[in-house]
Amino acid sequence: MEKSGWAVIVNPKAGSGRGLADWPVISNAMFRSGLEFVCYFTEHKYHTVELTVSAVKDGYRKIVAVGGDGTLHEVVNGIFLQQYVPADSITIGVIPTGTGNDRARGAGLHSGYAGAIKALCECNTKLQDAGVAEYTESGVRHTRYIVNAAGAGFVALVNSKYNWLKDEGKRGRWLYFYSKIASLFRYRAGRYVIKADGKRVFKGRLFVASAGIGVYSGGGLIALPDALFDDSLFDLLVVRMTWRLRLMFLMKELQKGNGLKSRKVLRIKASEIVIESYPGGKVEMDGEALGFLPVRLKIIPKALRFVELSTEGQHRQQ
Repeated sequence: MEKSGWAVIVNPKAGSGRGLADWPVISNAMFRSGLEFVCYFTEHKYHTVELTVSAVKDGYRKIVAVGGDGTLHEVVNGIFLQQYVPADSITIGVIPTGTGNDRARGAGLHSGYAGAIKALCECNTKLQDAGVAEYTESGVRHTRYIVNAAGAGFVALVNSKYNWLKDEGKRGRWLYFYSKIASLFRYRAGRYVIKADGKRVFKGRLFVASAGIGVYSGGGLIALPDALFDDSLFDLLVVRMTWRLRLMFLMKELQKGNGLKSRKVLRIKASEIVIESYPGGKVEMDGEALGFLPVRLKIIPKALRFVELSTEGQHRQQ
């Protein structure tokens, strides 16, 4: 039997514990706004996937992710994994409490909880694209679904370092910045081959490859300023390897949305992307280091239904 309220899935560890610390403020604001909801707290990695499948089985068709990009990533994978209703019949809301919040940032939902809760109350929805990735982990091919971006090269190394620190129990907003700096001097560029819609578009030493549905990736980098959530295409950014000092400058420019006219930068739109490397490199999806190359990415047009800001509050990716 379908239920009318929201199933709210809270990651208490998101944002170095902000998910748990801010939950009383968030829940009180939701109560005052008249929202009907039940709450579930995640207890371990991939628990969000299990809770999402269980919520859909129990009749919930509206799910809120309270956490960061990784929490939302697991909610989306749970929605695709469940077998009870079509994925696009489930409404997804986001209250960002994570470190990067790249998908929420791209939708204009990252500047405080009030806007995100107001969007839940109004419940204006729009279909957006998703991506499906086929990659290798422990010698086995796996499939995962992407809501914002996937990357290889430096970004995958950063997220691997960051995830490892979190798994070791480290907390603090400094973790991601530290992971970037440590990875910048540790990174060794391999040889990469990238194909877009069956055509080879890059071969050589690579610093970053990022395929996105959203504008932001890497904790706020405006890596793909022309990306749209609903154009049925990935935006692909490729940054060739160069001197470390030049890369530091380029990263700073990307943070501001600049630097995309450099000869070291390649930008392409495609519905299918294949990234290979020698030696084999890591791959990250929605801020989570999940496996190893090669990876095949395919777009799934307008597969997910998201709550979005309405009228003047709405942020259309530009």
